[in-house]
Amino acid sequence: MSNGVRIDPRTVPVPQSISPEAQAMLRRSVNDEGVPLNSLYTLPAADDHDGWRRMQAAVAQQYAASQVGQTAEHVETFTVEDATVYRATPSYGAEFAYIDLHGGALVFGGGENARLAAGKHADLHNLTCYGVDYRMPPDHPYPAALDDCMATYRHVLAHHTPDKIVIGGRSAGGNLAAATVLRARDEGLPLPAALVLLSPEVDLTESGDSFQVNRTVDVVLPNPLMSTNLLYAAGADLSHPYLSPLFGDFAAGFPPTFVQSGTRDLFLSNAVRLHRALRRAEVPVDLHIFEAMPHGGFMGAPEDAELSAEQVRFVRHWLNRA
Repeated sequence: MSNGVRIDPRTVPVPQSISPEAQAMLRRSVNDEGVPLNSLYTLPAADDHDGWRRMQAAVAQQYAASQVGQTAEHVETFTVEDATVYRATPSYGAEFAYIDLHGGALVFGGGENARLAAGKHADLHNLTCYGVDYRMPPDHPYPAALDDCMATYRHVLAHHTPDKIVIGGRSAGGNLAAATVLRARDEGLPLPAALVLLSPEVDLTESGDSFQVNRTVDVVLPNPLMSTNLLYAAGADLSHPYLSPLFGDFAAGFPPTFVQSGTRDLFLSNAVRLHRALRRAEVPVDLHIFEAMPHGGFMGAPEDAELSAEQVRFVRHWLNRA
């Protein structure tokens, strides 16, 4: 008896059920043979720290090239313990706070990328955004990033009441956002009003179905990230809830949560399984699955604007803003 389903070699077409802009993004993301461009990059082994540093430098250059012309003048930089924090203050609504934890597989995406994101979230939600430029491996493996998120959360609690705080993150940031709430609860801290998790990387063991079914179908994240996960964990148990929040206990007052993914997202199972875990714990949770969306979205298609609008509605509702 077989333990799986054999899939014959085939090309999965770009669906007509999504916007023209989303279709164009999927087409741009593969070569003439239909191979995802991102699959042509090989991740270093977990113990190849010099290789990771070279890749981090290369990715930082790619981020910089994509951010030419973007500005965020209303963002100030300060430090909280070992964390660099970017605070963006809106024209109104400054009493409300959003802690943004950037994505990037737990090894990329800090610096200017995190600073610009803080400005965008402040403008999107009309609240004060604290973007955390957390420390990352190979120089700072677990628990450095989570320590930085916790330090920032304690700082924000000193300036905003918990019922006016939302924590959010995309991908790796979703991992840290959920882990921050679990650890804050364990340490006896008051919990935020709500949590926003976009295509969250909440299972570093990569045990979900979509890690196989959506492998290479996701043009943004075509292959699993186990070498990255092992680099981040530095020997810690990948199944511990502070590393894989999917396996946490959500019963004791976990905040209302917004969870998003797409049918082509490598992390789709993360979102589906987290949604079920939260439902079983009777936590208010919204699940948004977008047609044919890969990891991280369509890079500016109408579906991305729709997702942003859904986030705004969710955040306003749980902050009790009229």
